[in-house]
Amino acid sequence: MQSEQKAKVAIIGLGNLGKVLASNLTVGNREVIIADTIFAKATDLSNQLGRLAVPMDVADAIEQADILVLAIHFLSIKEFLLEHAASLDGKTIIDPSNPIAPDEKGGFVKIIGENESSGQILSTMLPLGTKLAKALGTLGVASLSSTAHQRPAFVQFFATNDESLHADIEDLIRDNGFEPVLIGGLDQSIRMEVFGDLNEFGAIGKAVNVEEAKAKL
Repeated sequence: MQSEQKAKVAIIGLGNLGKVLASNLTVGNREVIIADTIFAKATDLSNQLGRLAVPMDVADAIEQADILVLAIHFLSIKEFLLEHAASLDGKTIIDPSNPIAPDEKGGFVKIIGENESSGQILSTMLPLGTKLAKALGTLGVASLSSTAHQRPAFVQFFATNDESLHADIEDLIRDNGFEPVLIGGLDQSIRMEVFGDLNEFGAIGKAVNVEEAKAKL
């Protein structure tokens, strides 16, 4: 049975990333609120995943959850923080975003400065009383699905400026089927984003175990 002491988690945005994160959590026996601007996406996914995936509209998900995983594009996260600022006091935001867009050559390009990260940019936009962690975005969707809940466990890196978040983020990552590894504050989040040395689509090149991860830090 799930511990009553665990923070309530909501995944906002049910595209490919949001669906895999929700699925991983239910496999890990963690109840998760699922929400999207199109409510039918939440009800359909709940029907697929079962009783641990609780569909809500976005406003109710924000109200009910302690931790909000924003599985939406970086630019949409910026809009989300502005639109829902009045409702976010006391909430923890998880940013898995990669600030990229398709280029004309079939690849991707950063849409912010070369030395900027979404984690640092979003940290300057937080409404009063809101906390932020960078997590759950270092693997592509395929790897996030195929390497979850393996033994020995693969790693998910995370970064935050707030030590009070460590236990909740570690629980969230473990229930998603990975071993958490803290890399530091949000000034390190660029390492976790696409092209960074700790992202699957950067220098590290794959999902890694704890021993491999520590060798990279």
